[in-house]
Amino acid sequence: MALSGLAAFQLAQRMGLAEVRATGMHRLDLYAASLQREIGKYAFLPGVLELESDVQGLLAPASDEAARASYAAKVNNYLEQLNERAGTLAAYVINTQGRVVAASNWRRADGYLGEDLSFRPYFLDAMRNGSGRVFGIGTTRGEPGYYLASALSDSQQTLGVAVIKVSLDQLEQSWATVEAPVLVTDEHGVAILSSVSDWKFSTLRPLDEAARAAFEQSQQYSRRALQPLGLQIVRELGNGARLVRLARSGQEMATMFPVSGQFLAQSRLLPGTPWTLTVLSHLEQVEQVAQSRALAAAIAAAFLSLLALMLNERRRHLRDRLAAREALQSANDALERKVARRTADLSAANQQLQDEVAERIRTEATLRAAQDELVQAGKLAVIGQLSTGIAHELNQPLTALRTLSGNSLKFLERGDTATTRVNLERISQLADRMGHITGQLRSFARKSSGERQRVPLGQALDNALSVLEARVQHGGVQLRFDVARPEPVAWCDGNRIEQVLVNLIHNALDAMEGCEQPCLEVHCRTQGDQVLLCVRDHGPGLSEAAQARLFEPFFTTKEPGVGLGLGLPLSAGIVRDCGGSLTGANHPQGGAIFTLVLPLAPPASAAAVSAAPGAPPTEGLDNERHE
Repeated sequence: MALSGLAAFQLAQRMGLAEVRATGMHRLDLYAASLQREIGKYAFLPGVLELESDVQGLLAPASDEAARASYAAKVNNYLEQLNERAGTLAAYVINTQGRVVAASNWRRADGYLGEDLSFRPYFLDAMRNGSGRVFGIGTTRGEPGYYLASALSDSQQTLGVAVIKVSLDQLEQSWATVEAPVLVTDEHGVAILSSVSDWKFSTLRPLDEAARAAFEQSQQYSRRALQPLGLQIVRELGNGARLVRLARSGQEMATMFPVSGQFLAQSRLLPGTPWTLTVLSHLEQVEQVAQSRALAAAIAAAFLSLLALMLNERRRHLRDRLAAREALQSANDALERKVARRTADLSAANQQLQDEVAERIRTEATLRAAQDELVQAGKLAVIGQLSTGIAHELNQPLTALRTLSGNSLKFLERGDTATTRVNLERISQLADRMGHITGQLRSFARKSSGERQRVPLGQALDNALSVLEARVQHGGVQLRFDVARPEPVAWCDGNRIEQVLVNLIHNALDAMEGCEQPCLEVHCRTQGDQVLLCVRDHGPGLSEAAQARLFEPFFTTKEPGVGLGLGLPLSAGIVRDCGGSLTGANHPQGGAIFTLVLPLAPPASAAAVSAAPGAPPTEGLDNERHE
């Protein structure tokens, strides 16, 4: 059992990891594409500034102060409009000394004009390599963003640097609604983008002193603490995948996904950048599935072990019997005693066979009686659920009877016989109504004889609805009946089929509980030598799990204590005993539909012959009862 459970656990875990790994690779593709698409929207903007003659004039070394001031005003207005149209955080121009000479936020008090940014990494990269791409935090306003820098030059020399600062907050917000956390780290392991805000500007590995000194000098992250995230590597899986564990740190923020526990981390370098994109897929569900399969494998191993023990005991028993028979035959040297012994053994075996046949007959009778008791219990359960509505239906006539009888006494004392007669007639009508209600319940609650007979399905539907009339009226359910004419007549046990119809209609009413416009549709028609009866509700329909276990005993979608899950299995058994079938599915236009198929009743004369004692089965009818 232990080895089977361990093997099943490891196999299920490997299969689950493979599935999660494939899903993670797909997520990596999607996240990488979205990030590159977001950055690509703004990649051309720094180069556009090089084409502006005003920008060239502003940075030209031969410009005098007046001309430079004029160019600066024009460039400031141009950058302001460009920043507003492109939706960026800021756009500015830096001269070769690292001083900001024009900016889109020149009107603001905390604008960039005149600032010395010669120490910023994107400026240094642009002056050295012609372009710079850096994610960092602004030193003026402390606002994080992605800096796209491009060197501005004429035909002879570099004149300055154009910088566009882009916000990636919208991309991070879209990542916060996905199924697994994702983060982007720079070449030092600092999380610059993350779908979990608490993880941002933390590190996946400890920073050495050289890296911290470089950050302190360039102020790339504005002197943030850059604390470790606490990600522990459990096992390397290869191809950028590894098992990691993230401990719970204080009070966790509310997210769409778990942010602590064991994860499958899958990483990929983003082309054109030193960044690494990492997706963390939580493994809690994989562990649960592996544990459940390990338990199932252990139970199966236990069952096989018990079966092997039973087979071994049977083999030993057979071996002992054969040895005893051989010893008996070798010791028995008298022919007559041997014949007598064999005759006695044959008689005992015959008696045992007869006892086994009788025991089987008694067992079948007991099972049939148990099924009848379950059907009867189901009827009484339905009556118990409808007891409130029945009490309400009977309470109103009783109140009216009490009032009318009291008034009649007073009218008799006054000698008003005409009014007394009217009251007595109304009392008689109310008594008939109460008798009709109790009669339907008494008819529904009686035990079935088990004999097949001609059953008009329209009448059976009316009897079933009479039992559920109070609930239908209370729920405001719209009834739509389509019964073919002439009325289809089925060959079955009428009382049991009424129980099946009550169960189907009762389940349909339960399914439409709380619906704004509940509607119950019943269609009945003849098809060949069968009768088809369909019951459809306008509820939410059946889930995939419910359809797979629809007729499984003790399975129910109702609240605990409301149902035992025996209604549909018993109904299916009743229909099978009648030679029919019961199926359930979702209707294409919504709701659930149950189809009841029963054999068509023979003509009245043939049915009478087949129902007579000792009569042979009528040709074309189900022979199950005769068997």
